[in-house]
Amino acid sequence: MEDWRKYAGAPDIRSVRDLSPVLRDPCCDRPGPAYLMFRGIARSPGDRAWLSERHLRFDVTCVPPGDLCGEFVKTKGHYHPENPSGTGYPEVYEVLSGTAHLLLQSRDLRRVFLVPVEKGETVVVPPGFGHVTINPGTGELVMANIVATCFESDYRFYEEHRGAAYYELVSGDLEKNPRYPPVPPVETRRPPGTGPAPWPAGSLYGRVEERDETLRAFVHPERYPQVFPRL
Repeated sequence: MEDWRKYAGAPDIRSVRDLSPVLRDPCCDRPGPAYLMFRGIARSPGDRAWLSERHLRFDVTCVPPGDLCGEFVKTKGHYHPENPSGTGYPEVYEVLSGTAHLLLQSRDLRRVFLVPVEKGETVVVPPGFGHVTINPGTGELVMANIVATCFESDYRFYEEHRGAAYYELVSGDLEKNPRYPPVPPVETRRPPGTGPAPWPAGSLYGRVEERDETLRAFVHPERYPQVFPRL
């Protein structure tokens, strides 16, 4: 696997203490980072300029395995705001190493999905869905993503509710978060409109090198019904 760190600057580091507002056990703590985020990566100045002109960013996140007092290690979780058309900004992920579980929930909490993603697979987070990335494996999870640069992620809902609608425990169980109102059972599959086409398994960065203009869908999803057929 390519070492993307050589193209990146210093990472943003999330400690376990940083995650305390969204953990099942808010007193859980351990030394060292919970995960590392390398933002705005590009292999060449030309790639960087092409991404910047389209208001896009390529990131890599590294999530080590571990037990957070009964939970698998996870990212903090957030929603994306709406773009000027009133459509939420989407995002696309590719697993470069390890196994990921993406826990997605709609803003109205009517749909909750657990999406298993293996090395080489991609999955789209549709407009209007919040998401948490979980490492359920014994090795490091490394994920790439492409997302618009036009907004800042909103962590408030997850902080106010102490995490997502469900916790994934190291036992393999999914435990309902008691701070949520009634929510439906978790659907373990890809949600409608997330794939596999038009985002089949393959390199996300390859789409940057190919100058794939379909990536503009992550800034203007309303203009790309072929990518998000159920907007």
